[in-house]
Amino acid sequence: MKQVLQSARTGEIEVAEVPVPRTLPGCVLVRVSTSLVSAGTERAASEFASKNLLQKAQSRPDLVRDVFNKVRRDGILSAVSAVRGRLDQPLELGYSSAGTVVEVGSDVVDIRPGDRVACAGAGVAVHAEFACVPRLLVARIPSSEFSFDHAAFTTVGAVAIHGVRTAEAKLGELVAVIGLGLLGQLTVQILNAAGCRVIGMDLVPERAQLAARMGALAVTSSEEEFRDLCLRHSSANGADSVLITAETSSSQPVNLAASISRDRGIVVAVGTVGMELRRKLYYEKEIDFRISRSCGPGRYDVAFEQKGRDYPIGHVRWTETRNMEAFLQLLADGKLDLEPLVSHRYEIENATDAYDLITGKTARPYLGVLIQYLSETSESTQSRSLKLVSRTNRIPQAVRVGLLGAGNFAQSVLIPAIKRSPATELVSVCASTGARSRACASKLGFASCTTDEEEIYADPAINTVVIATRHHLHAAQVLRALESGKHVFCEKPLCLTEDELLRIEHAYARTAGKSCLTVGFNRRYAAMVRGMKAFVTKSGGPFTMHYRVNAGPLPADHWINDPEQGGGRILGEMCHFVDLLSFLCGATPAVVQARGLASPGGQDVVASIEFEDGSLGTISYLCNGDRTFSKERVEVFGGGCVAVLDDFRRLELVRHGKKQSFHSRLRQDKGHAAGWHAFAECIRMGGPSPISFDEIVASTRATIRIADALCSGQPMDVHHCINNFSEPLVS
Repeated sequence: MKQVLQSARTGEIEVAEVPVPRTLPGCVLVRVSTSLVSAGTERAASEFASKNLLQKAQSRPDLVRDVFNKVRRDGILSAVSAVRGRLDQPLELGYSSAGTVVEVGSDVVDIRPGDRVACAGAGVAVHAEFACVPRLLVARIPSSEFSFDHAAFTTVGAVAIHGVRTAEAKLGELVAVIGLGLLGQLTVQILNAAGCRVIGMDLVPERAQLAARMGALAVTSSEEEFRDLCLRHSSANGADSVLITAETSSSQPVNLAASISRDRGIVVAVGTVGMELRRKLYYEKEIDFRISRSCGPGRYDVAFEQKGRDYPIGHVRWTETRNMEAFLQLLADGKLDLEPLVSHRYEIENATDAYDLITGKTARPYLGVLIQYLSETSESTQSRSLKLVSRTNRIPQAVRVGLLGAGNFAQSVLIPAIKRSPATELVSVCASTGARSRACASKLGFASCTTDEEEIYADPAINTVVIATRHHLHAAQVLRALESGKHVFCEKPLCLTEDELLRIEHAYARTAGKSCLTVGFNRRYAAMVRGMKAFVTKSGGPFTMHYRVNAGPLPADHWINDPEQGGGRILGEMCHFVDLLSFLCGATPAVVQARGLASPGGQDVVASIEFEDGSLGTISYLCNGDRTFSKERVEVFGGGCVAVLDDFRRLELVRHGKKQSFHSRLRQDKGHAAGWHAFAECIRMGGPSPISFDEIVASTRATIRIADALCSGQPMDVHHCINNFSEPLVS
């Protein structure tokens, strides 16, 4: 299918051929007929992407600070790699469209294939022939009598409706609208439908005149005349409410709004405007200043938008979904006239012309800019796979990789490490969106890309599946890959529950050693860790080990913190540290206990581990520290020696008063490349797995027990099996 993408590095717009997205649970797949180009939001994003690195840095000093902090902590090469990884990701443009449902995902019961719908949401209601959209970001079109062209305005219409609701505009009130672009024009018509009297102002006379034709009581392009009109039509009291639908960095609109408002009036910022309010203007009238947040309640709430957890109508009457439905109903009732707002229509093949228009390259006026798609698509445009290169000369005994997941870690760390290993072929990559899978394949050299993971399992050219998806998917994907007879490299964690772990143990046993399975416990392969291990092994154990992790805070809504997707930071991240301590002492965990402390950045956890050989380990996982400080520090004491590893960049070994020091200034080595090489050699040459399956299970189960111990407050026996499974995780 065709999709409009923008380079985050250069700002260049392209219409690319990408695979059709797969239909995710709780979502619907829509064949798009029309999408609306946002003259405000998309123009701003396009202008930012077009800036060079210096200009980007000047616009976002907060990101520059983050980069410098990463340089100090991880080294300049690691920081450069992370920045490049971000800039190489394509931007999927668009957030308002309309079309026909062709597939529905699991858990969707009230939308059916064939339904005509409007779609909302940046990154989902994209400019593409097909879009996978969460259920609560689609609204069924109530009538077949109006076109998809008009339904494509629904997202912006919902923004206007929520602005009107935020202003509490009532029947018969005088409402002023500052800014008569597309959002302002829709706001004028919605206010008219609500029985309000509207005064409009825009610096462009043609837009003011259009608002007059659309039903505004009076319009002007002059601020002085605007003040006079508001006083004249309000018996000199001023407007009951003012909606600012302009887009400008100037604070003039918010202060103009105060000057025309009545005593104790309401001013609502709907558009993006400067916010330097003159206190005297607002204070003397005790004006209520409000900011309208996009389409309404539910916006930016992951549980609502992505998981489909609607708000009860008795508690929240107008969510963003219901605002979308209200806009469509106004259209169906003939209360809105949108055709005069359409200034340009472009076919998808010519979508770049639309961006030349809104960014001012063509110097032509515009208002509503639509992208249109063929109503019927060929079988080739509906494919979930795309072949990029043809490879006929295959390397004998190669490790032929199919990648599940194309996130930043996979693209910037994992696959570059895999590529450095000899006799490795990158066959195909699978991601949920076609844009991401194609970008990853093109950047890293995969022969093909897909959005259907079944094609990875079924492809006979692939003998090894690399899993780098979100944590809740790992167990099912490991089981499916083993069932398909593939070797499996699973980025940590292996799974999130005891039940899943037991299923994996049984599935691995059924392979009878034919499939190699490992987890990305890369730290044990780092060069400095190997030196540390050799040093302490000469002294003999048992050991006392301290592992301090300055993890830093994550946003509360980050997916790792989501117990359903990430499993939380203990299950998602602490397994790394459990494995490394097990590797250093050469024994598996026997008993664990944990205590936690709530902090502003998350939960600080101190876990204690007793190992089978008598060694003791303590892991302090801390979220409340300064992120510019080193992230990880490991100390091992025993046999008359001390070994200290600081952030994989400095190693100190002390015995008999003699100290050896090793430094790495440019880049951390956390063992990703060496870990993959060891796994690949196991596949190519046979022999034992570089990490035994029993070790993987022990570290995974110990991590699950740490999470259990944190809840119970009691020590937990790692060997005691808690759960029993009955139903298979995959069919």
